[in-house]
Amino acid sequence: METLQKSTQKHIGEFVAEDFRTAAVFSKYKIDFCCNGNRTIAEACEKKGIDSNRLTEELEAVLNTTTNPSIDYKSWPLDLLAEYIEKKHHRYVEEKIPVLRQFLDKLCRVHGERHPELFKINELFTASANELTAHMKKEELILFPFVKRMVKAKLDNQAIQSPQFGTVENPIAMMMHEHDTEGERFREIAELTDNYTPPADACNTYKVTYAMLEEFEKDLHLHIHLENNILFPEAIKLEQQFD
Repeated sequence: METLQKSTQKHIGEFVAEDFRTAAVFSKYKIDFCCNGNRTIAEACEKKGIDSNRLTEELEAVLNTTTNPSIDYKSWPLDLLAEYIEKKHHRYVEEKIPVLRQFLDKLCRVHGERHPELFKINELFTASANELTAHMKKEELILFPFVKRMVKAKLDNQAIQSPQFGTVENPIAMMMHEHDTEGERFREIAELTDNYTPPADACNTYKVTYAMLEEFEKDLHLHIHLENNILFPEAIKLEQQFD
């Protein structure tokens, strides 16, 4: 913390340029990192009456967040994996959607005339945001609770009541179809953004938005992988053990 506390004299724009994930923290406190990015954290916090210690703590939390690609998810119990997906990936999506929608709306207003592709990107992301929100709720309220009940029943050597949806394969087929739809949407977004490459006249908000979209897509790929390739097939196998 001491190192970051000293950085209260560092320009906000420098933080964002070095790690775009910090943009979400500044945006949360309504601190302009784009046009007024040449201010220090201390200056911005003083002007807005914000506790700089709290802000730097949040920045540190973001900067210390790393992804460990060597995690052996296949060895996890299914109820733990379902819980992890919900707490890690569903929450990530819920947190990033409002920030990205705000940034994309701003880009359309400021840069849409010179870059009309922004309107299509915004339209695609808005559709994805709405669909993902509904999709995750179906998992959290229907599919994941049944997976957890199956795990508990197996551990307790108990029978399990057949769900209203018949077999776990039915909601899984729906979820996988929806995954395909979102994958296709983001392939189109990647194409429209030239693989998330900001144009030469891009401002900080432009660069941050493209970086956030790229991170969002990468998180979505891991999210879908954990479900399609691990959770779903293992849930089908577990259900078959109750026959």
